[in-house]
Amino acid sequence: MPMDSLEASAVDVLVIGGGNAGLCAAITARRAGARVLLLESATKHLRGGNSRHTRDIRYMHRGATEYVTGSYPEAEFWEDLRQVTGGDTNERLALQVIRSSEDLASWMQTQGVRWQKPLRGTLHLARTNLFMLGGGKAMVNAYYETALALGVKVAYQCEVRELDIRDGRFVAARGGAAEEFRARALVVAAGGFEANISWLKEYWGEAAENFVIRGTPYNQGRMLKELLRCGAKPTGNPRGCHAVALDARAPKFDGGIVTRLDSVPFGIVVNNKVERFYDEGEDFWPKRYAIWGGLIARQPDQIAYSILDAKALPCFMPSVFPPVEAGSIPELAAALALDPEKLTAVVERYNRAVRPGTFNPAVLDDCRTEGLEPPKSHWARPIDTPPFYGYPLRPGITFTYLGVAVDERARVIFQDERPAQNVFAAGEVMAGNILTQGYLAGFGLTIGAVFGRIAGQEAARCAAS
Repeated sequence: MPMDSLEASAVDVLVIGGGNAGLCAAITARRAGARVLLLESATKHLRGGNSRHTRDIRYMHRGATEYVTGSYPEAEFWEDLRQVTGGDTNERLALQVIRSSEDLASWMQTQGVRWQKPLRGTLHLARTNLFMLGGGKAMVNAYYETALALGVKVAYQCEVRELDIRDGRFVAARGGAAEEFRARALVVAAGGFEANISWLKEYWGEAAENFVIRGTPYNQGRMLKELLRCGAKPTGNPRGCHAVALDARAPKFDGGIVTRLDSVPFGIVVNNKVERFYDEGEDFWPKRYAIWGGLIARQPDQIAYSILDAKALPCFMPSVFPPVEAGSIPELAAALALDPEKLTAVVERYNRAVRPGTFNPAVLDDCRTEGLEPPKSHWARPIDTPPFYGYPLRPGITFTYLGVAVDERARVIFQDERPAQNVFAAGEVMAGNILTQGYLAGFGLTIGAVFGRIAGQEAARCAAS
């Protein structure tokens, strides 16, 4: 939509960012009576940020429904989060997200989102997470349709480059071609800086050149940097990120969830020196999959290889790329450009360490290794049934954890600890308040939806005052 038709001067709430958090903010603010303009830096075809690559959302609930198999109470949700973060989280905000997630199933459905039962191979999420029918792109499309029907104005390919914030009060946002946007309140929901390789290199060095960005290339962190430049208080670990094991054949940007590999718990993983480097069966995959990107990032040349046999292949949802297949371990090593003698020795040593047990992917089973370093604590079975398979793995960054501090009302906190007067933040740009390390599957979307709604409500209230 051309900017001259937006009547930008008549805007109450300006939302920067057109993903899950920004759309939840825009819809909520509009329903509260505010005139809302949403700026999305992507084209209409690529709108929605990383949200269009999502698949499910974690939420608190009190019993089974048509779409989840049982309850997920607050105490269990909190304990899961406490474990993956090591307790390094803002407990007050974390509990606010958990408690406020309880009505997300019905609220999102009201905005046009539809649910489906989980697909086979989506490990251990059937009880805790809701799956969107059509995935994240269908969710984003439903949000946009609802927002437009309500009267939210949307401008695509509209990238804000500068914020004018004085004494904690938003004055204007400026883009290219001398565009200037003014509003009574601002919601920033423009994501992290995971697509900005130069910024990633400040914390990861040259290794960042080998990272794959599984989400949108538009998350350059410009609004995060602008908020920090204007005095917002930083929070979260600059080196922290939600990073998974991606198929190394994935495109540099925007490969999405179909390039993620969930094979790790069912085999072994070696680096290009043919050395195992972490316990592949440490815990349930939804509590560990987001550390594997960081683990691979610390390996030589930032590459690793998932090694499996025929027994393991049906246990997980495959990547969009087929595995490398061979009739023997030496042949598989040669196909992956690994040392055949070393890989044969590693597999034989691992097979000798496996102790008898009852294999069960649904529980932390008793299939484990003994006398092996690093150990494999669960789902350890000998790799002995041809054909054998391998996937090359790269660190795949989903989003970064450096953000700006906020309070319970989603107000941005400045370095003097005062909250902003009319500046709010939601989604990845503030997720570092809650996530400093580790991750729970589907929780980023939860943070975005909960704080998006809070930011929209508070921005509308602020604009009306």
